[in-house]
Amino acid sequence: MTTKKIPDIIIGRLPLYLRALTRMEAEGAIVTSSKALGDWVGISAAQIRKDISQFGEFGKQGTGYNINFLIEKLKEILKVDRIWDVAIVGMGDIGRGLAHYEGFLERGFHSTLAFDNNPEIIGSTVRNLTVQDISEMIPTISKEEIKIAIIAVPADNAQEVADKLVKAGVKSILNYATIIINVPEDVRVQYIDPAAHLQWMTYYL
Repeated sequence: MTTKKIPDIIIGRLPLYLRALTRMEAEGAIVTSSKALGDWVGISAAQIRKDISQFGEFGKQGTGYNINFLIEKLKEILKVDRIWDVAIVGMGDIGRGLAHYEGFLERGFHSTLAFDNNPEIIGSTVRNLTVQDISEMIPTISKEEIKIAIIAVPADNAQEVADKLVKAGVKSILNYATIIINVPEDVRVQYIDPAAHLQWMTYYL
């Protein structure tokens, strides 16, 4: 597989292709074309071919893509051909919802740790996770060598939490707090802000 720099926008589309292909396979399909895949994800066939070709030649002209083969290749590219342990920080409504979300495991992620600073929540069980005191976060995450964490705390606390996660060795953060956090260059952050997406949509109404 190529090691050249791939634009983030292309990486961002790969999970869409993987999800669609997985659904196709579940429905019994064996082979697909870039056009058929494009119909599933709302992206042109030409763009799909261009995106996939960044990583090699996985299909043949006139015969299309073997779905199972392409699924395995996309999993390998995205490094979800394994299970990644994930820590959730903040066990309010969002954090609890994430802990209960069953879709993570089937797509390569396992929520294994949960933290909060609320004495009424610490020690409680959310699904199969015992909520730990946030003061234990650095040593626990370091010991478990967890590289992915989700921040689901109020904006005022997000930077402090991010600093601790970085100190613990986390390299990827999914941030639900409505604030931009500062992290070292080797740490990747993705922001989830439903209100911002709604505001984007209202422009077109």
